[in-house]
Amino acid sequence: MKITDNPYFREQGYIDGIWCDAKSKDTVEVIDPATNQPIGTVPNMATEEAKAAVDAAAKALPTWRALTAHQRSTLLQRWFQLIQDNKRQLAELMTFEQGKPVAEAEGEITYAASFIEWFAEQGKRTNGEIIPSPSSDKRLMVIKQGIGVCAAITPWNFPAAMITRKAAPALAAGCTMVIKPANETPYTALALAELAAQAGIPAGVINIVTGDAVKIGEVFTSDNRVRKLSFTGSTGVGRLLMRQCADSVKKVSLELGGNAPFIVFNDADIEKAVEG
Repeated sequence: MKITDNPYFREQGYIDGIWCDAKSKDTVEVIDPATNQPIGTVPNMATEEAKAAVDAAAKALPTWRALTAHQRSTLLQRWFQLIQDNKRQLAELMTFEQGKPVAEAEGEITYAASFIEWFAEQGKRTNGEIIPSPSSDKRLMVIKQGIGVCAAITPWNFPAAMITRKAAPALAAGCTMVIKPANETPYTALALAELAAQAGIPAGVINIVTGDAVKIGEVFTSDNRVRKLSFTGSTGVGRLLMRQCADSVKKVSLELGGNAPFIVFNDADIEKAVEG
């Protein structure tokens, strides 16, 4: 089987409901880690495309936010079901680009879909509260609303789950998304966007920008319309993104670093193990 046989294989970015290339026509190769051979390309997008994605998310925000929580939940449930129905194809796509065994990749797809199902229901329960007032002639009421356009920058190791974990609560709350997946594993993200479109999620609500992480990140962190950024990755990059978000006082969620233990067998390359 070739990756091109997969019905959800896409080699373009997804902005405002349109599959598109970089204006420069530059591309980035995606490598199969099992063979170390290229399996395809994605657009090497940069500043212009990132701005277009934010424009699309900002344009889609009022209509998406105006839907009732139940209406958004219905669309998210459709997205969840489509992911479940196409679990095998998504898992095979992930295996090509990320290297997980298909069975483990299927497990991640199920895990990723579970976030959408959960937040589709929780979005309908975004309750406010009445707070006891200090005086009898006042009533204090708190309501909860989506913050606005949200940006997500995701890693290669969980290319489906790290997207849905960020996108599902944002969409359920009435926010729109701009997403920069890792260049090592863009195809899973693009496949999720395709299924979201099939589910009826409107154009501009989810946008996928591939390519130059530095330039795309600069747009996401500097544009005042982006009100929240979520990043999973290295501590060094997390520090940089936090600094860049400070000028526009964005809310930031960072999942950084971590130490994963591993076993070194007798036949291992000790120098490479130490580097790891």
